[in-house]
Amino acid sequence: MKALIHEKKAGKEGLSYCEMEELLPKEGEVRVRLETAGMNHRDLFVLNRHKESEPPLIIGSDGAGVIDAIGPSVTNITIGDEVMINPSLGWIEESDAPPKGFEIVGLPFHGTFAQSIIVPAENVTPKPSYLTWEEAGVLSLAGITAYRALFSRAKVKAGMNVLIPGIGSGVATFLLQFAKAVGATVFVTSRSVEKCEQALAIGADFALDSNSDWTKNLQGTKMDVVIDCVGAATFNKSLSQLRPGGTIVTFGSSTGDEVNINLRDLFYGQINVLGTTMGSKEEYIKMLQFIELHQIKPIIDRIYPLSEYEQAFLRLDNAEQFGKIGFHVNS
Repeated sequence: MKALIHEKKAGKEGLSYCEMEELLPKEGEVRVRLETAGMNHRDLFVLNRHKESEPPLIIGSDGAGVIDAIGPSVTNITIGDEVMINPSLGWIEESDAPPKGFEIVGLPFHGTFAQSIIVPAENVTPKPSYLTWEEAGVLSLAGITAYRALFSRAKVKAGMNVLIPGIGSGVATFLLQFAKAVGATVFVTSRSVEKCEQALAIGADFALDSNSDWTKNLQGTKMDVVIDCVGAATFNKSLSQLRPGGTIVTFGSSTGDEVNINLRDLFYGQINVLGTTMGSKEEYIKMLQFIELHQIKPIIDRIYPLSEYEQAFLRLDNAEQFGKIGFHVNS
């Protein structure tokens, strides 16, 4: 089978599109013949986390396709079922934090940027019929991350003011759509005028220039919740926009891992600081029920043939996308 693998060199220089052996599923596993796959910022991080001395790795965490092989003891799944892949491995029940042994498809195990993938049977879910293959293939990781951040962690509900710095990523566009679906007022920021306009077009109530004075532009309006997936570049600005007793949820560090926080502002402001990452199978199912109820679809930026992976990685690395970048895998 054709696959996009990483080996021998760190970064994008270690990527190649080549032939890999196609295996059969073992006990409790299924094989999915992939139609589409989706990119995430995690794919960029994996290129440096996967060691040069380790065996070749098929990267990618999002995908959708058709079951074409079933391992022993697998029930309630049949050849020909159309499915989406839940990339959250070993996290079944909703909990405060993932259990020991939790992993994500695409590192350390083979991922979705290939013509087929073998995963535990518990990690495939029927594809909602209203989604196209392109939409289903890019949805899972960003969708479950946004759902857990907003609802399991921040408890967002109707009437709340929600700020999403750095609109444009797949997760951020889901955060916007999900928050609007429950009746929140949504504020977004971006350095790009075009992305601000795109955010307003899909439902944002206010879009602010990231380079401007947020406090001045908000004219005293304070946030109940900030979901910050940017990191050090926006974290303290995000904190300053919260009302007393407000909540910030963070899960991104693409602009740096370390920030200096004024602790007096934090404790006098009664601020809640929460971390999150991915989500459980239970939350994944809730997320799919939520999007089907509200007929929410991923915002798709571009879909490339997998063989044109270099263009896709460059676009993601340069943060040029608005929404999700995906691949046609078997076409």
